[in-house]
Amino acid sequence: MTFISAGDLMSEKLERISTISSAQEASKKMRDKNVSSLVVIEANNNKPMGIVTERDLVRKACVRDIGSGNIPIKDIMSTLPLVAIDSRSPVDAAANTMIQNKVRHLLVINDNDMNKIVGIITPTDFVGYLKENLNVDNELNAKLLEFLREPRGEDVVQELEKEGRLRKSSQIGGQKYEDEKPRQG
Repeated sequence: MTFISAGDLMSEKLERISTISSAQEASKKMRDKNVSSLVVIEANNNKPMGIVTERDLVRKACVRDIGSGNIPIKDIMSTLPLVAIDSRSPVDAAANTMIQNKVRHLLVINDNDMNKIVGIITPTDFVGYLKENLNVDNELNAKLLEFLREPRGEDVVQELEKEGRLRKSSQIGGQKYEDEKPRQG
């Protein structure tokens, strides 16, 4: 099996927003940039202070009885310590970090330095990995599929099933999946 690092898997499409911004500004930026999270940076020095996700916006801003333009992003962001992994780490370490920390957005950094954020890994990135490597590392894939089955992940697994890439097999954490189509080469 070829070594795949967190840096290979990550998306470089990483957007930032200032701590002085509002929830409404964050929502608009996510929509305009087609991303599901933003790194929140300190206004005066660009230092990472947190991360805000679509889920944060729904659970912490939309439920309030005030306009999202009046909700400071710093009030709804997930704060330090941010969960990150070095870009040279193996993909299974990235998966384990996300699972252990129960995060759906894992920052990827260089030189283990939080000021050197180079990308982000989300469940969508793992879907691409699974499509290409479904029959390669069964233990990692089983963990990933179980993680993706959590709320919002079920649709990802159903997408793979719809494409004919998965079929149900025996039990592992509720369900186990195997590659239905044999690989060539």
